[in-house]
Amino acid sequence: MPEKYCDVPIGSTSASLLINISSFFQDSNLSIHTDNPDLTPCFQNTILAWIPSIYLWSALPFYLLYLKHNKRGYIVLSMLSRFKTLFGVLLWCVSWADLFYSFHELLQNRTPPPVYFVTPLIVGITVLIATLLIQYERLRGVQSSGVLIIFWFLSVLCAVGPFRSKIMTTTAQGHVNERFRFTTFYIYFALIIIELILSCFKEKPPFFSPVSTDPNPCPELTSGFLSRLTFWWFTSMAVLGYKRPLEDKDLWSLNEDDTSKIIVQQLSKEWDKEKKSNHVLNHVGDGPEEAEVLIRDKKHNRKPSFLKALLRTFGPYFLIGSFFKLIQDLLSFVNPQLLSVLIGFIKNKDAPAWWGFLIAALMFICAVLQTLMLHQHFQYCFVTGMRLRTGITGVIYRKSLVITNSAKRSSTVGEIVNLMSVDAQRFMDLMTFLNMLWSAPLQIFLALYFLWQALGPSVLAGVAVMVLLIPFNSAIAMKTRAFQVEQMRYKDSRIKLMNEILGGIKVLKLYAWEPSFSEKVLEIRKNELRVLKKSAYLNSLSTFAWISAPFLVALTTFAVYVSVNEKNILDAEKAFVSLSLFNILKFPLSMLPQVISNIAQTSVSLKRIQQFLSHDELDPNCVETKVIAPGSAISVTNATFSWGKELKPSLKDINLLVPSGALVAIVGPVGCGKSSLVSALLGEMEKLEGEVAVKGSVAYVPQQAWIQNATLKDNILFGQASNEQKYQNVLEACALKTDLEVLPGGDQTEIGEKGINLSGGQRQRVSLARAVYSNSDIYLLDDPLSAVDSHVAKHIFDKVIGPDGVLKGKTRILVTHGISFLPQVDHIVVVVDGKISEMGSYQDLLKQNKAFAEFLRSYALDEDIEEDEPTSTVLLFLKTSFSGNQITDICLCIKCPLLLHDRLAFAFLCTNQLWFVILQVKLTVFWQYMKAVSPIISLVICFLYCCQNAAAIGANVWLSDWTNEPVINGTQHNTAMRIGVYAALGLLQGLIVLICSFTLAMGGINAARTLHAALLENKFHTPQSFYDTTPTGRIINRFSKDIYVIDEVIPPTILMFLGTFFTSLSTMIVIIASTPLFAVVIVPLAILYFFVQRFYVATSRQLKRLESVSRSPIYSHFSETVSGASVIRAYRRVKSFVDISDVKMDENQKSYYPGIVSNRWLGVRVEFVGNCIVLFAALFAVIGKNSLNAGLVGLSVSYALQVTLSLNWMVRMTSELETNIVAVERIKEYSETETEAPWVIEGKSPPADWPSRGELEFVNYSVRYRKGLDLVLKDLNLQVHGGEKIGIVGRTGAGKSSMTLCLFRILEAVKGEIKIDGVKISEIGLHDLRSRLTIIPQDPVLFSGTLRMNLDPFNKYSDEEIWKALELSHLKRFVSSQPSMLDYECSEGGENLSVGQRQLVCLARALLRKTRILILDEATAAIDLETDDLIQMTIRTQFEDCTVLTIAHRLNTIMDYTRVLVLDNGTIAEFDTPASLIASKGIFYSMAKDAGLA
Repeated sequence: MPEKYCDVPIGSTSASLLINISSFFQDSNLSIHTDNPDLTPCFQNTILAWIPSIYLWSALPFYLLYLKHNKRGYIVLSMLSRFKTLFGVLLWCVSWADLFYSFHELLQNRTPPPVYFVTPLIVGITVLIATLLIQYERLRGVQSSGVLIIFWFLSVLCAVGPFRSKIMTTTAQGHVNERFRFTTFYIYFALIIIELILSCFKEKPPFFSPVSTDPNPCPELTSGFLSRLTFWWFTSMAVLGYKRPLEDKDLWSLNEDDTSKIIVQQLSKEWDKEKKSNHVLNHVGDGPEEAEVLIRDKKHNRKPSFLKALLRTFGPYFLIGSFFKLIQDLLSFVNPQLLSVLIGFIKNKDAPAWWGFLIAALMFICAVLQTLMLHQHFQYCFVTGMRLRTGITGVIYRKSLVITNSAKRSSTVGEIVNLMSVDAQRFMDLMTFLNMLWSAPLQIFLALYFLWQALGPSVLAGVAVMVLLIPFNSAIAMKTRAFQVEQMRYKDSRIKLMNEILGGIKVLKLYAWEPSFSEKVLEIRKNELRVLKKSAYLNSLSTFAWISAPFLVALTTFAVYVSVNEKNILDAEKAFVSLSLFNILKFPLSMLPQVISNIAQTSVSLKRIQQFLSHDELDPNCVETKVIAPGSAISVTNATFSWGKELKPSLKDINLLVPSGALVAIVGPVGCGKSSLVSALLGEMEKLEGEVAVKGSVAYVPQQAWIQNATLKDNILFGQASNEQKYQNVLEACALKTDLEVLPGGDQTEIGEKGINLSGGQRQRVSLARAVYSNSDIYLLDDPLSAVDSHVAKHIFDKVIGPDGVLKGKTRILVTHGISFLPQVDHIVVVVDGKISEMGSYQDLLKQNKAFAEFLRSYALDEDIEEDEPTSTVLLFLKTSFSGNQITDICLCIKCPLLLHDRLAFAFLCTNQLWFVILQVKLTVFWQYMKAVSPIISLVICFLYCCQNAAAIGANVWLSDWTNEPVINGTQHNTAMRIGVYAALGLLQGLIVLICSFTLAMGGINAARTLHAALLENKFHTPQSFYDTTPTGRIINRFSKDIYVIDEVIPPTILMFLGTFFTSLSTMIVIIASTPLFAVVIVPLAILYFFVQRFYVATSRQLKRLESVSRSPIYSHFSETVSGASVIRAYRRVKSFVDISDVKMDENQKSYYPGIVSNRWLGVRVEFVGNCIVLFAALFAVIGKNSLNAGLVGLSVSYALQVTLSLNWMVRMTSELETNIVAVERIKEYSETETEAPWVIEGKSPPADWPSRGELEFVNYSVRYRKGLDLVLKDLNLQVHGGEKIGIVGRTGAGKSSMTLCLFRILEAVKGEIKIDGVKISEIGLHDLRSRLTIIPQDPVLFSGTLRMNLDPFNKYSDEEIWKALELSHLKRFVSSQPSMLDYECSEGGENLSVGQRQLVCLARALLRKTRILILDEATAAIDLETDDLIQMTIRTQFEDCTVLTIAHRLNTIMDYTRVLVLDNGTIAEFDTPASLIASKGIFYSMAKDAGLA
């Protein structure tokens, strides 16, 4: 029995015993109902003294277990450690001195109570354990111990009471009782305070720890316990980001446990275990018992579950976070209870003041604990999410390198990349809220329990309202989702159209078609905004529900409570405690449905990932590499291969022996299985039967060259060590030297994705160079010569592949169509229909006169034609690098490589430069947005928000007034009136919110409409030179991403921002109104808040930027890997590619991790400000207790309890707003670029039939492409009479295309002028000019839409006219054979028409227009001779009486023209009839001679 401990005289009666038991813990007169409280000595000596010990003993086993598994090297014995140990030993001595003193007393026959033996013994053992723990932690490398800090803190806390009590007793009695114990206690107290202070310092980092190699380690690892708890270690980065923009090198390295290497390894291990445990029995045994087992096991053979692997890998870590969440949930219910105690205290006028201070302090402590717990929980959740993403991405990447071809076909590259980006992201998002699954029901249950206690069954009315709101909200959500899908559809079609417009902008300008396309875009935009408007209305409804919900719940509950029984009195305690509980309820109720839908989505993602990870893998042993017949490099015996187990074999009964060092050609008709044979040798196909052996390392050149997004040199080295001499030889052999001279950065040129800025031939040669450089034993060359021109092919064969090439002596297998090389190879393998039909040398096969001879005959004809038109590689390169629409700049680029370089360099620099310019968002941008919304609406919105908050405050003030209504005969009067006014105020508030969010939505859509229209308008009026220097991607980005932000991100962000801002404001107003003293504290708190907010906003925005910049390389590298998997495997580079992927992933997480922590850092600090507000609201309420009524206190404290959340969100929203408002600025920037001349000039329009004669005159005409570049045409003077046919020729870059551009005023004159029929073209509107000239451009551009729209976008012509034009352009047969005739849908860029047909469509456009001047920019290599003849013939007959200017590449087309103009370097070299030009033996003559016409 406890009183045995505490000095109770033994012979006392049972009655006194009862009294003693009650006074053992609490003597209420001594402890509570007094202005000077104290605890009983007995309580002090037992419970208080044991609390720290109980804590340490219960924590110890878990902690020791943790330390046993986590070793981080040991820490050298430091002064700090020595002092800690010394004081620990002293403490132990002091405690046991007490113990021995008790024995000493015993010996002197003064029997001390048992407690004086037990307590010192327990305390002594505990401090001894603590001291030993200090040393054990040092050996395990713990720098700062949380367990011990909490222990010392508890010890100090528990010693404060006895400390005060001892002083009080001594002062009261005037002398010291038990001087010895008094002294030891004071020494003990001093020592534990010192220990507490010492334990807050951290030790040096451990020895032998791997951390030291890191250039920029994360301070989290070495930070102390308190620093981790409050995220103080992040402050250095927050300050840095505030001072200057963050860069990559400022980011900390990832913690070891978060790196891909470790995480993916763990996850793969678990996943392999999971797979193994399910496929134990794959083979059928012979014994009957085994068969039985098999039958039994059929049921258990389930699919391996990826979920289990994930749980085993990440579960334990996540559970720690869940534990924190549990504590935080329980703590959140403490404050409402404290609030009810506080209100009780205010009502009780004679309660001692220290109660109030204690309550305020408890409220504060509770709130601070809650903050710390919540953010620890979030930290664990987010880190788990981050690790999940790393793990899933890594596993998918590794899988994609070993997956079979048939499995790869079942999912496109895009889908696999989606698994990585979208599905892994879903897991990450789910982690944050996953704990709500159990936490929400728990919170709901607890809240209902406490509410039931306060209000009884009336609570159910409120809950019913909440439950009813859930289906309402989910219905809105469903509808919104439907709208979203519809809107995405419009958005996609708008972006697709914009993409085409920007791709073909030059053609639009030449045809003067802009208005028609502008209208199409605006039409789509109108529909898009219509859907947006609908969903905005829905959203404002849900906002209304969301804001009114807590109010409606409170209203129904209170109304029911008061009306059920008139004895039910609504007092302050019940009202405000219920309100704060309802506020707690609001969150879990709204989150639960969301979490469930999130889980549903994630489970779909899980299924997709699991399916992908369960695909078949390539069999690594399908090709034997060790054993092989001597003297041969490759042997295949009786082998049959297919592309997938379920597909029929593509190669049958293959027998092949290739001696070492031989050159073997594989030939055969298209689709006979030549490439398949090469793939089979690489082990890429399923081997159904037979043996394959390949000896030595392999180099592989695929048919479609695979180029990485890296420098040209890196593409060739492909991970090998650089050897300059060897490298130069390879370049020489592969004919890459000339290309390097043209490329802007030589071999350091960055090559875009999929080798976008190389021509097909260059790509193929780079691919070949990679193989040659790799210096392997066996070369598998899959048709490397088809993509290059014939003379280059010859060079490569002689220098590289052939008998005297670089590779002589190596084993080479060459798939080819080139017949000219076959005589020089050692063996020829003829493949027909998946079988090898014959083998042997060239001579042998010719003699046999079988399939091979047949093959030779069919191909020999084609060879000759190819020789006819050698195309210059340089030209080809420039064509592909400028995606077709800028071919007119070619001339320029060759003269001036700078331009090309600029363009590429621009694309690479643009991302970084842009951002630093934008970082500080100016107020002008907000003003621009307000102007777009319209300033009046903006003011109205702010005014409405003020009204809404006034109504909300009004309702709550009314409630507090109601609770103070005096109680007469146990009832309150005018309850009906009270409820009525309360309801009216609340509903008014809801209504204002509704109107407000409507207005804001309307304003936002208005702004979106005006900003987009301005941008579009400007882009159609922008001169061509802008499009030549700006990557299309960047312009498209304005139309997609930035417009999306303005449409859908900014309005809700502003709504949230205003909401939280006004909520915070009204809280301050309420607290100041009820306790005016509070005003004093506001200023320091506001300053603190402001600083935290500025630091956070600056830093988090840059972390976001760094994160998004480092994210795309992961996906682009991945899609590159998937498409080049066979090459990577052939060169045995899988491991290094996996490493590259891991590095890219870690780079991304390096900027993501500080981003998470910055949110935690902000949360802890802002919530601390909020907690201070709670503290001061309660404190001042206690101080002003006599002048306040309970209602007001309830009001101000319940407001204070809510403020934390809105303060936190306000900072986030500020940050979001500042990040996103940039979009407005970027769109503004592109809406104000310089424009070309007006389309139509009033009063200057030329006559309707102009030009009637078709006379052209250039007078002293000079022009340049852009400012700062050289003149392209210099002082041209020439006159063309009506109806003349002029051919324009000249070497590349002479200015031929520039002449046509000048006629259309795509380029404006520097000096001089052009007259058409005597009218100066510079004086009329652009559309008046362009619509009166006709051009057939060099590259035919078609837009997606009907054929009719492509011919006649303005619907000016009748069907007959269109059919006539189609007939003349030889398209009538094709079009009438289509079921939809003129409405035949052309796909994007006219992909579903052949190039020749597209060229004919352009001819039909010209025939429809039929103006007096026709300009023909002849297509070069794109067109077949047949189409060319058709076009020439049509032009000769249909445009007989027109002036025709032809820019000719093939001279035979212009030999019968009236005159020929020869341009050289921008000046007129010769201008006369073809015959006299040939006679004069000038430039034209030499060109004609080259073409074989002279």
